[in-house]
Amino acid sequence: MTPHWVMQKGMWVFLLSLCVNCEQLTQPESLTIQPGQHLTIHCQVSYSVSTYGTHWIRQPEGHALEWIGWIYTGDKKVKDSLSSKFSLAVDGSSNTVTLQSQNMQPGDSAVYYCARETQHYKLL
Repeated sequence: MTPHWVMQKGMWVFLLSLCVNCEQLTQPESLTIQPGQHLTIHCQVSYSVSTYGTHWIRQPEGHALEWIGWIYTGDKKVKDSLSSKFSLAVDGSSNTVTLQSQNMQPGDSAVYYCARETQHYKLL
């Protein structure tokens, strides 16, 4: 699927829904926020978030993909250079992972992706 581009004043955050190995990851098509506002993106997934980790990745227009972070039921990691900007949360009851950020700026305009980890985890 291709992202839905919305032309509006302000900062653009483009989102994409993906199907990986017949797993569904669903997030809004697009969000427009103003500089200085907070960002919250929910990604509802069809797999168990206690079985697979979920990554967040972004791609500013004309630039390479940038890994933001990874979250799993008991663990998470945000890229060091982005750790003061982004936070991750997971809700196992609804199989939803969330990306949040404070004080978004025009340089944060990008397509934001959630993606399932390929490795399967087992709770011991």
